[in-house]
Amino acid sequence: MEQHIKYGLVGKNIAYSFSQKFFTEKFKKLFLKNRSYEVFDIDKIEEIKNIITLPDLKGFNVTIPYKEQILPFLDELSEEAKQIGAVNTVLIKDGKTTGYNTDAYGFERTLAIHRKKFHQKAIILGDGGAAKAVKFVLSKHGIPFISVSRKGELNFENLTAEIVSEQQIVVQCTPVGTFPNCDDCLVFPFDGLTDKHLVIDLIYNPNYTEFIKKSREKGAKCLNGYYMLEQQAEKAWEIWKS
Repeated sequence: MEQHIKYGLVGKNIAYSFSQKFFTEKFKKLFLKNRSYEVFDIDKIEEIKNIITLPDLKGFNVTIPYKEQILPFLDELSEEAKQIGAVNTVLIKDGKTTGYNTDAYGFERTLAIHRKKFHQKAIILGDGGAAKAVKFVLSKHGIPFISVSRKGELNFENLTAEIVSEQQIVVQCTPVGTFPNCDDCLVFPFDGLTDKHLVIDLIYNPNYTEFIKKSREKGAKCLNGYYMLEQQAEKAWEIWKS
């Protein structure tokens, strides 16, 4: 009898998971009856030790807030994951765990499709694991960027419309506005946006966050994180089945 193989998603408060639906449908399409995908909702990263040792688990995705916290619990990191300092995909092979970052791949694909020549400089909102992957991709493509975070020198209190107007790519990497808190929105000088701005909000649920709605009102081209999520998931599947 063929072995049953499990995959999953590790995070906190992740009942709304895109990944479980995505992979369950993928396994159906590929007629992989012996594959399943579970959600592992854990309260603290130390609980990861119990998940890694589960029989038949061959890999898992990692989401907020554990993309950086998981690093010490892994045996190895891919070159990209090392450089980024965050992991969102783990392969378990021969009893060894290897961390990868496929967020970078997903964001790179998104940027390649939507970036225009006049999108020369970027501003990154947030400083978590997703922001690290975004910084990695921007650096790789020689796009200068500035970062805004609550505790940073440049923060949501002192960010001005003038600064925003000079950075034509805006990447929203915080969880503010995610379901079920859909009415929440970052404090942001939307008046700095124009029709020359590309705004990418990495949130995918809801489809249109308050941040996207307010950016759109200023004429900016706006995207949510769905395509990036889809692309990073496809890349994760490539890693797991290799």
